[in-house]
Amino acid sequence: MTSSASLSSPVLDTARRAKEAAAVLAPLPRTARDGALLAIADALVAHTDVLVAANAEDIEKARAAGTSASIVDRLTLTPERIAAIADDVRKVVGLPDPVGEVVRGSTLPNGLDLRQVRVPLGVIGIIYEARPNVTVDAAALCLKSGNAVLLRGSSSAYASNSALVDVLRGAVESAGLPADAVQLVPGESRDSVRELMRARGLVDVLIPRGGAALIRTVVEESTVPVIETGTGNCHVYVDEAADLDMAIDILVNSKAQRPSVCNAAETVLVHAGIAEKFLPRALEALTEAGVVVHGDAAWQQAGPGLVAPVTDEDWATEYLSYDIAAAVVPNLDAAVAHIRRWSSGHTEAIVTGSQAAARRFTQLVDSTTVAVNASTRFTDGGQFGFGAEIGISTQKLHARGPMGLPELTSTKYIVTGDGHTR
Repeated sequence: MTSSASLSSPVLDTARRAKEAAAVLAPLPRTARDGALLAIADALVAHTDVLVAANAEDIEKARAAGTSASIVDRLTLTPERIAAIADDVRKVVGLPDPVGEVVRGSTLPNGLDLRQVRVPLGVIGIIYEARPNVTVDAAALCLKSGNAVLLRGSSSAYASNSALVDVLRGAVESAGLPADAVQLVPGESRDSVRELMRARGLVDVLIPRGGAALIRTVVEESTVPVIETGTGNCHVYVDEAADLDMAIDILVNSKAQRPSVCNAAETVLVHAGIAEKFLPRALEALTEAGVVVHGDAAWQQAGPGLVAPVTDEDWATEYLSYDIAAAVVPNLDAAVAHIRRWSSGHTEAIVTGSQAAARRFTQLVDSTTVAVNASTRFTDGGQFGFGAEIGISTQKLHARGPMGLPELTSTKYIVTGDGHTR
């Protein structure tokens, strides 16, 4: 496979500068990296007016293009959101430093000292859609873990991301770190994305964040190793032994608390044994929350005129809106079978008072997170106590679930001897 290290283009030159910056970052002490993060947090607040003005350009273009309300919401920066983003950066400062952590170690029988230690991955490329907060989250986590970062947001957020990266670079440089540790990938066309995906030898790993089409493209076309973050076709299963009040609360929170994010529920499955009692109450609660139900025959009969017919397309859809697919299933195993067929492997929840049912569900469901009597909305690095997350990985190699700082490191072995030869 041909390396990109000897080629030249604006994208590859940017990656080359990132590689040089990564070599400077790797041996720096925690205090240096934390100092840069504190400078970033202060700079974001200080430049709020500039950032909001740049963001307004993107919002105006998005609305003129007929962009959906959920995407516009993801795109929007307000002074309050910027302050919250800055606070998140400060929280990252307080997180344990993974770099240098000894994962395992021992003295071998021959006297060699063997240690496996965490080290930065190097240069991390992030390809993401219309969420400018990711620009800051990604930069903060990559810097904290000793990595340089290449940011390639969508063209719909280009003005916002350009302004954010200018602020980040200035803050990083003011703290004595190389500004090229944080860079925006040049270009707004797909050609720049393709170049980034083929920058093998310069970029160590790519992390795509966004819809199914974006993630599939990066996974299938990249020659750079990819950590696959997945779409969130999440399910809530209401078991026969569920407390109905609890089930209503969990269902509505999972779906409607913030429907435009990947850990929002997109399907509800209900055990036939409680359907007669549960469905009317669930319909009332969902309707009150503004949710449109796409249901099977049982759901349609429970709410004549209120429930749209469900299709296979609905089962496969990550709505990211106030819509939910719904079905009645004969038992837990049928619910699991449905989840196995349609889930994206993100998060599934069971509501039940039965320990046996909870145990069987958690054993059989193969997703990054399985919740028992809790909302799907808890699948989040912040909620898990990891701090800001770089994404939620739905693959099984290297990282799975919310990816915090340790997931942005690799390891190397340090072997220390005293003249040992083999």
